[in-house]
Amino acid sequence: MTPDPTRALALNCTLKTGSEASSTEVLCRQMLEELEQHGVTGDLVRVADLNIKPGVTSDEGDGDEWPDLRRRILNAGILIVGTPIWLGQPSSVCKRVLERMDAFLGETDDEGRMVSYDRVAILATVGNEDGAHHVAAEVYQALNDCGYTIPAAAQAYWVGEAAGSIDYQDLEKVPDSTGGMIETAARHAAHLTRLLVADPYPAG
Repeated sequence: MTPDPTRALALNCTLKTGSEASSTEVLCRQMLEELEQHGVTGDLVRVADLNIKPGVTSDEGDGDEWPDLRRRILNAGILIVGTPIWLGQPSSVCKRVLERMDAFLGETDDEGRMVSYDRVAILATVGNEDGAHHVAAEVYQALNDCGYTIPAAAQAYWVGEAAGSIDYQDLEKVPDSTGGMIETAARHAAHLTRLLVADPYPAG
């Protein structure tokens, strides 16, 4: 499957379900809006609302909603992984997604390449504690192992005061630093996905 360089999919890996307010969702939507400035349209999925079973295969059986989400992930030229920071770590929902993507390591396209090649991933991270860089290190490595290409300056994040009470969604405006990161990540992702689709990684 050739990815669509004009499509993005944002995975909101908040622990919250339904319509409960989510700072991670706010940042994911801001990144999607910025991508629209570069001719890329996208959708957002709140992963906690789906029945994503534990495991490391592409289909864990009856009731597993990963196969459909996997199809949407692979159709998009750009994947946004959005996660809150908990205990300095990506959320458990984010880790579940990465565990399921582990199946890509054993799946190949018609040319024998990993099915996820020629796709770009960027990261949206929010939290009220330190840890954004640690989260990026963990998630970048996992995504790269799973075949994704990470552009320069691929993370947009916001972290509030340690043990503070203000969430990202409570801010009256996007901080200049976070806004700059959103613009850069979107610009680089849109540029890189078009390059990869036009000139894919060669088969081994």
